[in-house]
Amino acid sequence: MKQVPGLLPCMYAATVEAGCDEAGRGCLAGPVFAAAVILPPDCRCDGLNDSKQLSERQREHLRIEIEREALAYAVASCSPEEIDRFNILRASIEAMHRALRALSRLPQHILVDGNRFLPYEDIPHTCVIGGDGRYMPIAAASILAKTYRDDYMRELDLLFPQYGWSRNKGYPTRAHRDAIRLYGITPHHRKSFALPGRQLTLGL
Repeated sequence: MKQVPGLLPCMYAATVEAGCDEAGRGCLAGPVFAAAVILPPDCRCDGLNDSKQLSERQREHLRIEIEREALAYAVASCSPEEIDRFNILRASIEAMHRALRALSRLPQHILVDGNRFLPYEDIPHTCVIGGDGRYMPIAAASILAKTYRDDYMRELDLLFPQYGWSRNKGYPTRAHRDAIRLYGITPHHRKSFALPGRQLTLGL
């Protein structure tokens, strides 16, 4: 695979930047995961792109490359109980903060996918809508968050196979909603979401 044209290595040259992204925000079940990644300026992760634009096989391959190439990376999560307590937006940001806190080195700037974030420490940050398709550190974070969460949902599927989590990863597919109607909810479902149905609209 070749490097995706137009994907930028950083926003500010000569600055140690951490890219942050989350996975699982729109799910009915399971934690929300987030990753923080600091890549070297000469990162050679060929094919790096927004995780949603990649196949499962490509994501798994790139996860290995990212973990090998990164100067630092960390993955963290917020549980369904925390999502219900905080709301999904705050929980997503908290998961990003936890990932940043777990990094082995401190970034000088934080690149965040999306348009909402809360300051972390005294480090400046920039929110970028569609950032996972524009900046390599955010794309790398999107891949780690997605692959780690998918692994977690596959493990949960072994305990609750009737919900199809190995396939739908907790997203509100028709089969998942039908299973909720038939079997009810589990401790891994988000009770603050409409089950089955649309998630609530929540703000900071």
